[in-house]
Amino acid sequence: MNINASSFYTANSKSYSAQAIAVQDKRTSWYSNNLKQPNATLSNQQQSEVQALKVEDQQVRNHEQAHLSAAGGFATSGANYDFTTGPDGKLYATGGDVSIDTSPVANDPEATIRKAETIRRAALAPAAPSSQDYKVAAQASQMANKARMELLQSQQVTSQSGSKLNIRV
Repeated sequence: MNINASSFYTANSKSYSAQAIAVQDKRTSWYSNNLKQPNATLSNQQQSEVQALKVEDQQVRNHEQAHLSAAGGFATSGANYDFTTGPDGKLYATGGDVSIDTSPVANDPEATIRKAETIRRAALAPAAPSSQDYKVAAQASQMANKARMELLQSQQVTSQSGSKLNIRV
């Protein structure tokens, strides 16, 4: 934003004009000292690096958004990103994560199974899951299997004669 001395016109215009010009000079100086040059002044290698960072940034953001979308209410945070500063001075997402509640539902194996299946889908939602995503999916599968065993055990009731009966609800 440029500050024009005429926008500060009052009876004391000389002092305000001087202040306005000083503010404009400070801003111009700050911008020239703190902002990197536009891509036109970057070398070919730097321009290639910026382009690669832009592609990676988009992939990382899509990856984490896929986790968030599939996690539903089990996501305990939004996406958290790791950033790298490119040669153009801009920040690009180069890594990220989404926190998901992976605890079983207390005293409810059926709900735990549903939750584990959602967690597994969320972990594998991106087009190219990471090794960490596969680990989370495997842990979710284990959680679901454990809950299935608990569910089966709770459905078995011992009859008066001592034999076990399977009761399905």
